[in-house]
Formats: sequence, C-alpha cells, structure tokens
Amino acid sequence: METKTDKTPSSTARAVGKPIWPRIPADFVRAMLAGHSALGLAFAALIYLVCFSGSIAVFTQEFSRWEQPQGPVLYAVSPRAADAAVQATLTKIPKPHNLLVRLPTPDHPRLTVHGDDADGGEHTYVADQAGRLVGEAHVPWTEFQAKLHTALHLPRAFGGFVVGLTGVALLSSLVSGVLSHPRVFKDAFAFRWGGGKRLQEADLHNRISVWGLPFHLIVSLTGAFLGLTTIIVGVLALATFKGDTSKAYALFQGPNVQDDPRPAAKVIDMAAVLGTVAVGYPNARPTYIYLEHPGERGQHALVNVATEARLSRGETVVVDGEGRSLGEVGYESGALGLELLSAMTPLHFGWFGGWPVKIAYFLLGLGLTTVTASGVAIWLARRRDKGRPAPRWERLWVAFAWSQPLAYAFSALVGLLSPSPAPVAVWGLATLAACASALVGTPAGVSKALRWITAGLLALVALAHAALYASTMADPIGWLIDAALLAAALLLALTTLARRAPLGHG
Repeated sequence: METKTDKTPSSTARAVGKPIWPRIPADFVRAMLAGHSALGLAFAALIYLVCFSGSIAVFTQEFSRWEQPQGPVLYAVSPRAADAAVQATLTKIPKPHNLLVRLPTPDHPRLTVHGDDADGGEHTYVADQAGRLVGEAHVPWTEFQAKLHTALHLPRAFGGFVVGLTGVALLSSLVSGVLSHPRVFKDAFAFRWGGGKRLQEADLHNRISVWGLPFHLIVSLTGAFLGLTTIIVGVLALATFKGDTSKAYALFQGPNVQDDPRPAAKVIDMAAVLGTVAVGYPNARPTYIYLEHPGERGQHALVNVATEARLSRGETVVVDGEGRSLGEVGYESGALGLELLSAMTPLHFGWFGGWPVKIAYFLLGLGLTTVTASGVAIWLARRRDKGRPAPRWERLWVAFAWSQPLAYAFSALVGLLSPSPAPVAVWGLATLAACASALVGTPAGVSKALRWITAGLLALVALAHAALYASTMADPIGWLIDAALLAAALLLALTTLARRAPLGHG
C-alpha cells in the first residue's frame, strides 16, 4: 500500500480525521511500510501469478464442462448406475490400484470414473444415466490451469510449498500494509482526485485493499495452510509421533482397513455402499467415492457425503468390501480441527454457496491481482518521481502483468484446435513472448498492445468453441462461458479506447 505523505490541495483541504490507532509510533509505521514494500517486491511476480490463476481456478469445475460440453448432463443417478460404471471401467482398466467415482452434483453434473492402468497412464471415463461408458474425458486446459495455481507445474511437494510460501508472503504483506497506514480504515472511501496520477492510483490501491481485506486475509491464510500441509503434518508428526508421518496422516483417514492383496470373490458393490451411506446419512448427498484396491480382500470405499448449507467438503465414511460402514473421519462431527480442515478448500476457492459466491470470489480475486500489479507500478512511479527511473523494469512489469490473460487465452485456443495441445508449453511460450514486448515501446504502448491481442484471443476462443461444438453442445455451461468470454473481450477492447490506461499499467 502507498503511504499518504504527499501534499495536494485536495488532501490538505480535507479535515484531518483521527486515526484508527493513533498511538503507533512513527518509526514503527515507517518500518512496517519498508517491510511491506520489501515483501511485495520480493514476491511480486509469484503473488501476481498465484492471485490471477486462483481467480480463474474458481471456475475449474465449469471449465471442465466447457472443455467437453457434449455431456451427458446428469443431476442424479441410481446406485446401480454407479456400480455399472465401475464394472464397465474395470473392463477397460482390469487391475487399477484405486478408482475415483465422481457422482453428479450441481457444479459438476457428470458421472465419471477415474483410474490408472498398469502402465501408469490415467484415464477418466464418462458414463450415462444407466452407467454405460460413453467416452473418455479429455480436459487438458482445465487440468493445466488448476495445477498452475496449486503447484505451478512443479513437482507436487515442492510446488505446493512454493505456493504456500507465497500465501504466507501475501498474508504478511497485507498485515504490514494495514499497520503501515494508521488512517487506512478511516479513509476507506477517500480519494485524492485532482492530484498526481501516482496519488490517485495509490488511493485506489489502498481502497481496493481495504474493501476486500476480509477476503484477502481468508484466501491468503487458507492458501498458505493448504500449500504448506506437508510441512504442517511433518511438524505434527515430529511433535506427537516421534517423526512418524504415517501416524499423523492416520488422524485424517478414519477407521483403518487392513491391506489384504488376495483376490476377493467379487468386486465391492457400489449399490450396496451407497445404500449403507443413505441409511446412515439420510440428509447428506454423496459426491464421490474413492474405491481402494478393488478386487482384493482388503478393498474398501471412502464415500464423501456433503450436507447442504454446511461450509465443508463433506464427511468421509469408510465402508468395507461387504458394504458395512466402519465409521467416519469426523470432518463434520469430530474435533474442531477436523471441521476447520474440511472447510479450508471450499473457503479458499469459493466452492460453496453456488454461482453468487463464485462470481464474488472471481471479482475479489481480480481485485487482489490488481492490488499486486498496482503496488509494484506505484513503487516504480515513486522511483521515477525521485529522479531514479527504471524504464525497463516499468515496461517489463506491465508486460508480465498482461502476459497472463494473453497466455491463458492463447493456451485455451491451442487446446481447442490442436490434437496435442501441450498447454503448459504453450502458456510458457506465450508468457515469454508477451514479456519480450517490453524490449520496445512505452509502458502505455505495451499495455495497450497486449490488451488488444488478449481481447482478440478471447473472442477467437469463444467463436472457435461455439463452432466446434454447436451441434453437440448438450451442456448449457458451454454457451454461457462462450458468452462470458465474448463479453470479457469486448470489455478489454473498450479499455484500450479510454483516455487513461488501467490502474498501474501505464
């Protein structure tokens, strides 16, 4: 956040209000401001990338439907259909280690079964109302954008750690930003129009920061926790179980089922499993089934059941190979820590409350992305005002900020049109190409050019998708997202016609 030491006519004319915490020493405020700037600059690119990708990841489930909109669209299936889908998948993958059965939900109205084959390849099959397999899911772009946010496409443990550390840096930056501005809440709706461009942008930077502060704190805290789970469990194991992480993870797995690799008389019956769960949890809806070691005597199912109006991913019920319930983990009825753990993912991604919450999370996420981008732009502008300009860095930051919308749109377009989309490579090349535009032009010119290109790409994505699936688009979400992409393209194009460039982008 930008400090308000600059004097302008509009600021001096305004009555001086009492700060919300007037007794904070000036040296402490200066130290907080220095720490806030240092944190923001050190992690700026990572924070920006994580915030932008997180805003898009809110609609991961919708994008998976958009990427393969042929359907079938199901809002409920019978237990027998779920069992038929599992049996059909076992003919495709004879000896899977585990199977994941996703049952239809309002956010994802599909019946799918996911498993890995003997060669290590992963397959997700889509089933119809009767449980017959109608095709294999292929959503490479959706998987790309989800993994970019959760692990930056690095090795899972390391990538999750980097994202978690970025969440810690963002949380620290938010706290230091508030502490370095004693008047930040009192001036929540104050703008210094008529002053310098940097002051106006600084006010908007501070206002967006304050307006979305509860959201910013929640997503940064939950993101840090989710990203650093491995370290947290390791510390728990070290403090409680002498370093035995298996015992620590057992706290979150519910009743233990003894592993027995000998062949079973038959594969566990999904209809019996769902029937058992329905009796024990009549007011909850099963959302997915994790079937472990199917066909072995130690086979069992972990059934997730979600209760409406609860901020939770759902309770996990363990059912043995004979269809008997062995108990639950306790995510909705156990210790407070387990209930908080279950709430982390929906609270972080906005996967609760339906469309209104998702749209709010998307807009607030873009607001946090803007705060990050404008913070660096303000720091660079301050250097320029003090006679120490860094024009190359100004152009590079503008180019990087607009590289992500462009790279996302280009990778989606290639994903639609190419049989081998390679979205990570396409995204990386598009990002580098956009950043290379910083070698020429002015920050304003780079910003305008990249916005024009991004608007054109978004429009092409929508038109290409509609043309490809016009005759087979059974899922209405396909048309809805295409319309949203066209609207975003139009809005972005209109910003290039404005007299002033968007906040922090030249």
